[in-house]
Order: sequence, then structure tokens, then C-alpha cells
Amino acid sequence: MRRRYKPKPRIAFQRVARSALLHGDTICRQWLPGGKLSGSEYSVKNPRRMDRRAGSFKINIDTGLWCDFATGEGGRDFISLGAYLFSLSQKQAACNLADMIGVDAYE
Repeated sequence: MRRRYKPKPRIAFQRVARSALLHGDTICRQWLPGGKLSGSEYSVKNPRRMDRRAGSFKINIDTGLWCDFATGEGGRDFISLGAYLFSLSQKQAACNLADMIGVDAYE
């Protein structure tokens, strides 16, 4: 008997990333407590390294762009931020973020 191939569902990365922009401030405050919001820039100590003070690690809550200016690491959306902060794959970060903001992670 031949088994039928059942395709795995695809992650809707763009939908999750766009939806996350509606929750940028909340995401930052939950993932990175203790930061400061100035305009659309959320500045906080980088929890992945021995950061003495906030200032070099920033997230734009309107666009999702983030960067650690001290190390040059950065990304284009909240999915990549989640992957970086929690040492996850992009796929797992997208699924976790989708669950957090209440959207379907799959196409």
C-alpha cells in the first residue's frame, strides 16, 4: 500500500510580521521589560550580552526594525527579534509570535 504525501502547512511569515506591527509596544515591553520608549524607538539593555546601560539596543515599534549598534546584530521584523532573543528558528519564532498576538501562523 502506498502512503499519500501530506504537505506541511506553510508559515505565513509576512502576515505574522505585519500583524505584529500593531502590537510593537506591547511586544517590546513583554519581551524586554525595563526599556524606554522615545517616539517610536524602544531602547533597552540587550539581554543577550553584558549590557551596562540602555542605548545601543533599539527597536522601532512602528517598523519592527531592530539593531544592537554595539555588535551590529539586527533584523527587519519582530519575528527576527524573537528568534534572536530566545534562540529560536525563524519558523518557531513566527509561530510563537502568532500565538502571542492571536493570529493564525499558517497560510
